[in-house]
Amino acid sequence: MDNSARLILATQFYPPDTSTTAVYLGKIADTLAVDSQVVVVSATPNSDFLSADPRSNPTLIEIRNWNPPKSAIVQRAAAVCLLAARMFFSVLKRATSSDIVFCITTPFTLPYTVLLAAKLRGAATLLLIHDLYPEALEAAGLIQSKSFAARLIRFANTLLFRSLDAIVVIGRDVPPLILKYPGVKPDKLHIIPNWPLIPIGYREIDPSSRFRAPDASKFIVGLSGNLGFTHSPATVVEAARLLQSEDDIHFMLSGWGVGWKELNDLFARERLANVTILSPVPEDELVEFLSAADLWVIPYRRNIAGVSIPSRLYNLLAVGRPVVVASETNSEGALVLGEEAIGWVVPPEDPVELARAIREAARDRQATTEKGKRAASVASKYRAEAALALYRSVVNDVRQARMGRRDRQTT
Repeated sequence: MDNSARLILATQFYPPDTSTTAVYLGKIADTLAVDSQVVVVSATPNSDFLSADPRSNPTLIEIRNWNPPKSAIVQRAAAVCLLAARMFFSVLKRATSSDIVFCITTPFTLPYTVLLAAKLRGAATLLLIHDLYPEALEAAGLIQSKSFAARLIRFANTLLFRSLDAIVVIGRDVPPLILKYPGVKPDKLHIIPNWPLIPIGYREIDPSSRFRAPDASKFIVGLSGNLGFTHSPATVVEAARLLQSEDDIHFMLSGWGVGWKELNDLFARERLANVTILSPVPEDELVEFLSAADLWVIPYRRNIAGVSIPSRLYNLLAVGRPVVVASETNSEGALVLGEEAIGWVVPPEDPVELARAIREAARDRQATTEKGKRAASVASKYRAEAALALYRSVVNDVRQARMGRRDRQTT
């Protein structure tokens, strides 16, 4: 381990939070601690309990955070700005010119303040992009592409991206958007896919699963996880309405996020007999739940290629289930499904095409099962060990490049 330089990771979410972002960052921090001292500045309650011993690595520093309900848009906007300000002062207080500051785009305000603090201290900088802004806000319909807010964020991105030492992205659809910004060099970009958070292996359909009730013989179409501003729950509800006459198809929906309020409101109006909405499934029941469906759906809004990461895709592949992704064909999720023949890609916000794909999958269950078996095999390509090794490599490259520049300046 190199004790001469630290890595400071600034993130809102970190274990013991159980969100996908928190779990990934916990694994990344633990891995990077092999090579250097890692200091995690987290806004997750009780995260600092994970390192009660000051000699531990990573070391956790918890800052206060206001967390309004996701439906409270104005309050959440104020909260993410407040968090960004607190993170700025926390990083400014701790960073030195020998350190690497690693930040994530959750919430989107965080990188601007955290990496500004890093630059003021002369530290190297690394950004992990999960969701790209302002494009995510535009896709959600929250701002217009030519609005002052969008132009302001793009201006800030231009300054941010070209000043970074390295940028990590999850999918192949992101670099074309980043490289549109002037001054961003391709060698700064590193593609490191996410990985399944559950054991990889094909699971047979269990007719006795409680999640397949009340009729286990039906073809079960699932939707799960966080539905954010970049997702379109209305597309799934409308597809279910179009498939009401298909007696052998049933929808099983469970999750959280702002999209679930919209979904529940739609369901309250439609009251579709072929739809069951479940409470969010606990983590220890996730594998059983994901294994219960014959087919899973990921419904995006328009124009999300390169904007929103397909994290849930890897868990769905890991249990051996085919997926229908509603998105542009150049999105990372669509590219994976198309290259591996393990699902369907349909246009975003097009319930007619989504219903068609579901009907096709239900009518040839054997072919759908074969796609699922291939999916489990494909999931093996996205193992944690390979991804985490890439994170170590990127951080070490940033460290070596910084040391090389210093050596040249002193000679």
